[in-house]
Amino acid sequence: MTPGNFEKFLPRLSGYGVRYILIGGGAGIAQGLARATYDVDIVYDRSPDNMSKLIEALADLHLYFRGAPPGLPFLWDVAFLQAGLNFTLTSDWGDIDLLGEVAGEGTYAKLISHCDQLQLYGHDINVVSLKKLIELKRAAGRPKDFEVIAELEALQQE
Repeated sequence: MTPGNFEKFLPRLSGYGVRYILIGGGAGIAQGLARATYDVDIVYDRSPDNMSKLIEALADLHLYFRGAPPGLPFLWDVAFLQAGLNFTLTSDWGDIDLLGEVAGEGTYAKLISHCDQLQLYGHDINVVSLKKLIELKRAAGRPKDFEVIAELEALQQE
């Protein structure tokens, strides 16, 4: 895994009992992809108790909208999470994308059956499977995702 934010964010989320799935570049790297990524992408369970745990786990990290001008009002609480769905944030530890839903599959509840549980940083982490990660990247349709699909497919065949 990429040093820095993964080694901080994942144990913190797991330590607070947050229900989440690692997706994106981090999921690929956790399963052998030789690429760098600098943001943590997770799909989180949107149940009220889990959102409370997520708020508590990240409360002290000075979260803010990534790329937003300074000074915009930002209150990190359950009402904030409930009012939105997907959040691209920056923090004291780096960037994190909190996704309530992703193109190609949907929610935490729909994705959890497509996960491998991997031991990362001393915790059992739900990581989206390579097969499902490829499907998610295709569904996202971004040029940067298409670049990595061939590498993910090669890993899947190994």
